[in-house]
Amino acid sequence: MEPFVFPNFDPIIFQIGPFAIRWYALAYIVGLVGAWRYGIWLARREPNLVTAQQIDDFLVWATLGVILGGRLGYVFFYQPAYFLANPLEIPQMWNGGMSFHGGLVGVITAMILFARRRGIALFALADVIATTAPIGLLLGRIANFINGELWGRETEVPWGVIFPHAGPNPRHPSQLYEAFLEGFVLLIVLSCLVLVWRSRWRAGLTSGAFLLGYSLSRMAVETVRQPDDYIGLLFFGSTWGQWLSVPMLLFGLYLIGRALMRPSATP
Repeated sequence: MEPFVFPNFDPIIFQIGPFAIRWYALAYIVGLVGAWRYGIWLARREPNLVTAQQIDDFLVWATLGVILGGRLGYVFFYQPAYFLANPLEIPQMWNGGMSFHGGLVGVITAMILFARRRGIALFALADVIATTAPIGLLLGRIANFINGELWGRETEVPWGVIFPHAGPNPRHPSQLYEAFLEGFVLLIVLSCLVLVWRSRWRAGLTSGAFLLGYSLSRMAVETVRQPDDYIGLLFFGSTWGQWLSVPMLLFGLYLIGRALMRPSATP
């Protein structure tokens, strides 16, 4: 079976003068809108969490958290020396460079500030946002695949892909692995937790499940994902993405244990 040769797609969908719409930007926009609409639907169906109006109001906060946190996370988690030497490049997000872990920190910060300002329970908000987050992860990883970036390591599996900028040998389509695990599977699991298994009665359980599910998915796919050239492999063949996921794993386990040990809030 011949490996699939990936087409060299233009990262820009269309451009009018200096204004350009890129696949990655479209993934962010559709992901945020999709998560926003799903969050409103959850809030209306599960009124003991947060109100639909609160989810509506949080959209701007979430957008700023994702964009600012994602960019600053990339700057400080991945290439701090380079950006400290070239600070004018920090806001140039159109040249690429966003970090999920940084975006997560940004959204968590936004949730804490928003919950305090509105006087609502933090995990009432966080459990809804956690349930909707995989929508953006799914679309973001698909955009990575379309852009032919963040590819996997060389492989002989029948579904290997030859990416235009990654050499002549087939590689794991690790972007699609992540889209499936971090996006589709995690969305189904978290939605079942909320809608079927009534996790809403245990504050923090859904948030903990998201952190646990994402970290396990990311750590698994990192075993076949090509590490960044400027970092490479670390101790015992581990990657920086795996180490960044360890705090998520531990905190997710803590939140799940905390939620299960406390009495259920079911009336």
